[in-house]
Order: sequence, then C-alpha cells, then structure tokens
Amino acid sequence: MLTTQNDNARTSANPKETILAPANVNVRQFGKVFTLPVDGDVYAQPLYLPAVEIPGKGRHNVLFVATEHDSVYAFDADGLAKEPLWHTNFLDSKAGIGTVPAQDVACPFIRPEIGITPTPVIDLPSGTLYVLARTKENSGLFKETRYVQKLHALAITTGAEKFGGPKAIDASGFDSLRELPRAGLLLSNEQVYLTWGSSCDVDPYHGWVMAYDARTLAQTAVFNTSPAASRSGIWQSDNGPAADEKGNIYVATGNGKFDPGRDFGDSVLKLAPERGALVVRDSFTPANQAELDARDLDMGSGGPMLTPNGLILVGGKSDDLYVLDTEHMGTPRQALKFRGGIYAAPAYWNGHVYVLASGDYLSDFALTGRDLSAKPAASGRQRFGNPGATPAISANGMKDGIVWLIETKAWNADDRPAELHAYDAANVEHELYNSEQSAARDRVGRTLRFTIPTVMNGRVYVEAKGEVDVYGLLAGR
Repeated sequence: MLTTQNDNARTSANPKETILAPANVNVRQFGKVFTLPVDGDVYAQPLYLPAVEIPGKGRHNVLFVATEHDSVYAFDADGLAKEPLWHTNFLDSKAGIGTVPAQDVACPFIRPEIGITPTPVIDLPSGTLYVLARTKENSGLFKETRYVQKLHALAITTGAEKFGGPKAIDASGFDSLRELPRAGLLLSNEQVYLTWGSSCDVDPYHGWVMAYDARTLAQTAVFNTSPAASRSGIWQSDNGPAADEKGNIYVATGNGKFDPGRDFGDSVLKLAPERGALVVRDSFTPANQAELDARDLDMGSGGPMLTPNGLILVGGKSDDLYVLDTEHMGTPRQALKFRGGIYAAPAYWNGHVYVLASGDYLSDFALTGRDLSAKPAASGRQRFGNPGATPAISANGMKDGIVWLIETKAWNADDRPAELHAYDAANVEHELYNSEQSAARDRVGRTLRFTIPTVMNGRVYVEAKGEVDVYGLLAGR
C-alpha cells in the first residue's frame, strides 16, 4: 500500500488479501486486536510495506502513520513491537516552529491543530516516503510569523530526510496560510504531485497542482485552476488525484468561476506534463456549473476513480455520479442520481463499482462493457448519514471480496466513535461485521471525517483522533 486508495487509478482495491474472507470476518472470529497511540489526529490513510529492514531492529512489516501534530511514525504493522520503529517530528518549540492553530485559518473542520493532512506516498525503488507538512514559525530577531508548507522526503527505514529536503512550497500567488492540502499525494513517472484547496472557503485562495522531481525535490511544474479569478480548490474529500498509465493526471475542482480554457470552477481536469508545465488535455464541466457555484455544490467534493477500460467515475455535492470517457471527457456517458451529495470516491473490483453517497445506502453497480447498470445490482440495508464514505475492497483475486468502510459524522455533529463496517462484496445486503456489535471489545476511537480503512495482510487499520485501531482475526478463532 504505497499510496492512498491502493493505486494511482484510486480503485481502493487490494486483490491480494489471502487471510480475511467473508467466512471469517464476523463478530465471533474478528475484532480489534490492538491500538497504536499517536500524538495527533490521523486524517491521512496509513500506508503499508512488508519486510522492511530497520537498522538495529530487524525485518518488519511496517505501517506508516502521519498526524496533525506534524509527526510520522513507522510501526510494526502486526503489533510485535509496542514502541514505534522510528518516529520523526517536524516541530521545534525552541526555534518557534509549531503546528498551525485552527483559529489561524478561521475554519473548524480540522482542529485544534493542522500539520499533516494529506496521505503521503511511497517510492519503493528509492525507499522514500514523501510527506507534505504545514507549520507556523515565529523566528528571527523580531519574531516574524510565517506560515510554511514543506515537502519532506524520508527514508522508509529511519525517517531521515533525503535529497536535501525538506523543500519549501512556493509559487507566484500561493498563500501558505490560505491554501489547504487535503487530497492525497500522487507519485507518477518520478514526479510527486501535490494539490491544494481551502479552509472553509476563506478567501483568497486558488486550486493548485504542483509537481516535484522525486529525486531532487526540484519544482518542475505549477498549475493554477483559477489564475484570472479565485477559488476552484482541489479537496476531493481527501481522495487523491488519479493518474493513468500515460502519466495524465485527473483532478476535480470545487466552487469557482468557469471561463473556458482559463478558470476551471466545478470541473474535472485531465492534466499532462509538457515542457515544464501542466497543460489541460481535456475537461468536463457540468452544464449547470453556474448554479453549482452559486449554491455551494462543489463538483470536486468527490475524487476521480479510473476503471481498467478507460472510464472516469466522479461525483459531487449535487447528488450526481458522472461516468466520463478519458479520451472524450466533454459529454458524460452517464449521470446517475443518488439520495445525497458524493463526498467520496467509488471503489472498483471485479466488474463492480461500490459507492456510498451522503444520506444513502452502500450501492453496488455492475460495470458491463463501458456502462454502469442504471440501478444498483444490490444495496445495503443501512442508510448512512453525512458524509457517506469511500469504500475499500479486500479480495483474494476474483473471490472472497469484502467491502470495508468507516462510518464517520457530519462536520458539526457531536463527538462520537467511528464505526468500521464490512460487507460481502458479492452481496452488499449482507453485512458481515461492524465494530459496534461488540462495542466493549471493538469500539473505534473518536471519529474524523473522510477516513478510509487500510486492509493488508489480515489486518484492517482505522484512523481516529490520536490513534490507529487495528482489527484482525482473534487469537484462537
């Protein structure tokens, strides 16, 4: 698991899970097996690497966890070591370097502090973990306050900085206080792609895509989604930008002005690197874009997902899931309606697309040829609230599929535990397990929005406030 949602297509499917199956994921045999405490909230999806040689500590399956307290941890993913294998923190109180307080950005969505929000990405050949972190720095003779965002390149074995990092983020018009990175990092063709949106639409801000060389951390391209206007942020409910095998990058933007060829509010963009720049190769903008912008119905509340046969599936707050052709994006092949807005990305496995919109039921659509079934092939029985969820799929090839999701809460709802759910992918009407069935044993920590479970090697890792809860087969079961 090198990147958010398992791969650059953002299918959220792990087809190499040989331990967990519908036959053993139930409240009798499966539950919480341990908890990993950390120093801050965990919005970033945990990443996983097997058989990593840690200097002086031997070989371990490693789980990488990033927190809003600007920390990155490497844990033994199986709980064989209680302490972190290594822990790196980017703060320095003596030098006046701290996290960004929520009140500084005038937004309550991520609180009390903002540090590392987007899911990092791993380059396996070089053994590097790339992390985008935010800090507030009070330094110098007159203690000038600066808000800084930096790209870090860390050794997966030690957490040490590599390639002369960290690299401070800078571009003409870029505001390190106003621009909030939420969508996960993307690694494609030896380029690290970073994106930005906003905190609660507090102006001024733009949507951004920036590329950095994965070996030198040199900035190689910058794209502003609203150069003659403002807004049009890329947030995607924390889902990552997608990339195809040709290196094209796909992002969805939120509210903002739409001016063809210049400003791209409420649009899906296909970007390609070309001679030190990112150019728009194709795009899709709904016909009612002006209405979407006026009513705060961001097209970009959901992340794009690519199917193996060249389709883009992406939804927004307007309750629509669009099916687009990667080669001819301007006119949708289909537009499917849901009960609520889509604050998530679909998941794909074995000819099926799984979607959970806000205020809706988990739905399974069959993908036949290049079209989704007009109605779900099956739907779950529980209706979920806001914001829905991005599902994750585990399977053993084409069998034993399980749909996993984390039930969270509306942004202004009272604190509550997150809830892990598992459904039979062959029939999502059948819920296999949820963490409240044996709450005393299995309850998840306090919930955060837009979290996605990581399912690897018989374990399920669930992000929460100040911890990651780990689920698996119970001893002796």
